[in-house]
Amino acid sequence: MTTPSVLFVCVHNAGRSQMAAGWLRHLAGDAVEVRSAGSEPADRINPVAVEAMREVGIDIAGQAPARLTWDTAEASDVIVTMGCGDACPVFPGKRYEDWKLTDPAGQPLDVVRQVRDEIGAKVAALVADLRRD
Repeated sequence: MTTPSVLFVCVHNAGRSQMAAGWLRHLAGDAVEVRSAGSEPADRINPVAVEAMREVGIDIAGQAPARLTWDTAEASDVIVTMGCGDACPVFPGKRYEDWKLTDPAGQPLDVVRQVRDEIGAKVAALVADLRRD
């Protein structure tokens, strides 16, 4: 069986999608190929998101926002979008999930913690679902 690949997409690839990728690497290890990208990537990862993830033992400080490419999307089995609207590509035959999440940009740490925990729960459910496939 091939390793499934999951692509997390948001606008800036600096908060939600990076936290989701961090959770997936943490929960699934090498069992899933993890990718994240943004339609308009920021210069750097949201430092409050880095701090919130560090609190649960997940280090995303070394990650960098990346631009979403057609090749990356096409090569992914599951595409999880988080508020990228029309900028998210659609490929026939791909599994899509759209997660409605608060954008952590400019939010205080207590709000980012809530977003982190919501993403963690969604990623855990996704991992369980991928293990059933």
